[in-house]
Amino acid sequence: MSDPDNRCRLVLILPPNDDLEQQAKQLEEALSAGDVATVILPQYVRNDQQFQSVAERLVPITQAYGAAALVAGDSRVAGRAKADGLHFEGSNEELHDALAKYTPKMIVGAGGASERHRALEIGEAQPDYIFFGKLDGDIKSEPHPKNLGLGEWWASMVEIPCIVMGGNDVSSVVAVSETGAEFVALRTAVFDHSEGPAAAVAMANALLDEKAPRFEA
Repeated sequence: MSDPDNRCRLVLILPPNDDLEQQAKQLEEALSAGDVATVILPQYVRNDQQFQSVAERLVPITQAYGAAALVAGDSRVAGRAKADGLHFEGSNEELHDALAKYTPKMIVGAGGASERHRALEIGEAQPDYIFFGKLDGDIKSEPHPKNLGLGEWWASMVEIPCIVMGGNDVSSVVAVSETGAEFVALRTAVFDHSEGPAAAVAMANALLDEKAPRFEA
């Protein structure tokens, strides 16, 4: 197997699931099957107390497998669950405040970059990464063409790493890797896979090993 650090790596986004123990089991299966750089936990429609319980259960599992656990949106939940960082979507002022408050102790990445001007505004704040797409944007088998275009543009000119949202098919990792993006995010492609999360992660890494371009040292 090749070194995953020199090619596009996998980011997992947890889908909504009312059965926390089932989700914990699925997450362990996914993480045990191959390289995963990061896991992002969105709040969805959970209230703060429910989200706190989810984070406290899933963050340690993520970290035990060497992946970074990021909480989307709620810094208090992230802090109490001892997450590695925050996935942030908000105004420029709020992003600057979050970066000033939490870095370098925590990873702070930013989404909400739906076009180039907004992406450059986010980049000026110097987050740890920028995310192209929506956390629940995997509605088709292939990645959204706009996100691929933004990822390719960004990766060619900006040093801040980018994550591009993949589609709901594992094979979508190839199109994302070809943009030069450092990371590809998958959600239902892994957790709703017919053969299970472990098979999906193994397949994604095999495709990236075989087809992803290599980064220069």
